Amino acid sequence: MKTILLTGSTDGIGLETAKILVSQGHTLLLHGRNAAKLAGVVQLLSAIPGAGRVESYVADLSVMSDVAALAKIVIEKHASLDVLINNAGILRSVETRTKDGLDVRFSVNTIAPYLLTRRLLPLLGVSGRVINLSSAAQAPVDLKALAGRGALEDMEAYAQSKLAITMWTREMAHDLAEGPIVVAVNPGSYLASKMVKEGFGMVGNDLGIGADILTRAALSDEFAKASGQYFDNDAGRFAPPHPDGLDRLKSARVVQEIEAVLAKIAQHPDLH
Repeated sequence: MKTILLTGSTDGIGLETAKILVSQGHTLLLHGRNAAKLAGVVQLLSAIPGAGRVESYVADLSVMSDVAALAKIVIEKHASLDVLINNAGILRSVETRTKDGLDVRFSVNTIAPYLLTRRLLPLLGVSGRVINLSSAAQAPVDLKALAGRGALEDMEAYAQSKLAITMWTREMAHDLAEGPIVVAVNPGSYLASKMVKEGFGMVGNDLGIGADILTRAALSDEFAKASGQYFDNDAGRFAPPHPDGLDRLKSARVVQEIEAVLAKIAQHPDLH
């Protein structure tokens, strides 16, 4: 059985994925932003017949000190981690700027998973897997917007943040050639999540479509040699991302900007 950390696991694709994984007997480290909601999910999952062990971790992924604290406590409690699924994401928010001065979409969708992954690499080792949630919505990344300088409309910020995570996925996989496996996955467009309802005003398709591919990405041999690749679940296959995602120079610049953002935030005493 595997030990799996799943961010954004209190609703949507994350919750449906959690149900599958825990029913298979895996140890599941659940993350959520709301403690009461998270406690309810723990109770729900623990009642599933044959459920694996369930732990819960509260963190606001728009705040980098929370991300660092999440990594720290996971490291303290676990000697190893088999899979990290960076599922948490955001499209719209009343407050578009974070405490760190970043666009909330870039913060949650791109920078937080980068920081969390980097911090947890020692636990993942060469045999672990990192599954990053991408999207069919991908747009060229404005590095100034990524760094918190300048404002973007909701969908533009979301699409840029999703290309950015796809870009750093490929760069990290290249740098970590021995492992762990790092892949980006579009779980399927217009699935029945809160995000789709907020963004497009529609009910959406079966969330099970997304949960199935995340489970496969986390566990199946199909992804065993797929590090650095992008899986497009709309097409049902590995496919090229946006052309910028294949440009090593542009991708390196995105990673450099993320590192610069984190270095600046790290000057604050809460991020250590």
